[in-house]
Amino acid sequence: MNNFQFRRRVAYWRGRRRMTQAHFAALMGKSVRWVEELEAGRVQANPQLSVMLLAASKLGITLERLLSDEAVACAGQRELDAVRAALHHHDVITGACGAAAEEPVPVELLDRTLAYAHDGFQRGHFAQLGTVLPTLLIDASQAAHHHRGDDQLAAFRLLSLSLELANAALIKWGDTETAVLAGHRAMAAAERSEHPVTMASAARHLADAMTNHGQAAEAVAFVTAVAGRLQGELLRRGPDGLSVLGMLYLKAAMAQAAAAEADDRRFAALARRVPDHLAAAAGHADHLGRDDNRLWTSFGPTNVQLYEVAAHVQLSEGADAIAVAAGIRDIAVASLPRERRAHLLTDRAHGETQAGLHEKAVDTLLEAERLAPEEVLCRPRSRALVEDLRLLVTGSAEGRLRALADRCELPG
Repeated sequence: MNNFQFRRRVAYWRGRRRMTQAHFAALMGKSVRWVEELEAGRVQANPQLSVMLLAASKLGITLERLLSDEAVACAGQRELDAVRAALHHHDVITGACGAAAEEPVPVELLDRTLAYAHDGFQRGHFAQLGTVLPTLLIDASQAAHHHRGDDQLAAFRLLSLSLELANAALIKWGDTETAVLAGHRAMAAAERSEHPVTMASAARHLADAMTNHGQAAEAVAFVTAVAGRLQGELLRRGPDGLSVLGMLYLKAAMAQAAAAEADDRRFAALARRVPDHLAAAAGHADHLGRDDNRLWTSFGPTNVQLYEVAAHVQLSEGADAIAVAAGIRDIAVASLPRERRAHLLTDRAHGETQAGLHEKAVDTLLEAERLAPEEVLCRPRSRALVEDLRLLVTGSAEGRLRALADRCELPG
């Protein structure tokens, strides 16, 4: 093991154990200066086995675990290129099978594959989508072309949901331009499915992509128009319809907040409309009567609160975001998918940073990392927050933050 790996692993596990450098130094029988220099890479160019054994013992882990590199695999250029290539594949663009197309995948198998991929996303495993999505997008496109009748409508529905997932993954990976493209394709497939719930689901994802791509005002207009057009039909569709209808208003709230943040002249007027969209979503959540995960929405009263936190952060109202987050019941948060819980924690860390609680923000990010590492270590939004905190944090949190920055592979 080289010096960089050893110091990174020691700093990582010291952070995991919430030890200060002084505490770890005392356990090692060394000075604080020694620990500082070790983690900065200025000592132990070839760490001795005795030092590694002692460090592992004091950190409460085996030597094998200390020496293993548990770095999180983030989606890289290969995964991005694969999804982009699928979106530009002949069959996905034209909706027509190429001459060499084989017998299409059965609708039932597409459904199971889509469920597997969506479940992975909700567990916070975003990188694996770079392997699953390209094949799923092409298979679903070919199935929609090949089948007829109800099977064809079902295939268009599954194609739309697959494109939505590509949209969501691309946002996590920071490619908002391609996310918008996937979102438009999802809307087109949803319309061909003749299924209002799928149309609304695609619309909420497209609005999210538009907002993240700097088209927030347009996203507000689009998503509220869809909500108005489909509301009657969605209300007749039971929990599925209520869930996607509520999500349309949550996406409208976030788009409204982003539009306000981008418009200095009309900030106050635009920001005043955010609570209206949140209230509309809350009304549908109350009608639903529980937290649910229909169509992977996680929609319900608790998710409305999560979006309220996120909207306050978007408006740079950190203290308000912290207050709302503090009022969310732990038992309610625990029932949400990992991705939602980690997203709440990263939003809370943003709010704490805005409120000047920089050390607390570091600890909140570490909590999010333990829950869903890719949400912190891989997502550009979270990595940017780590970069900002490196300029702001002093004192006891510096070591924990430095170790986190190393795991994010941020330049020193």
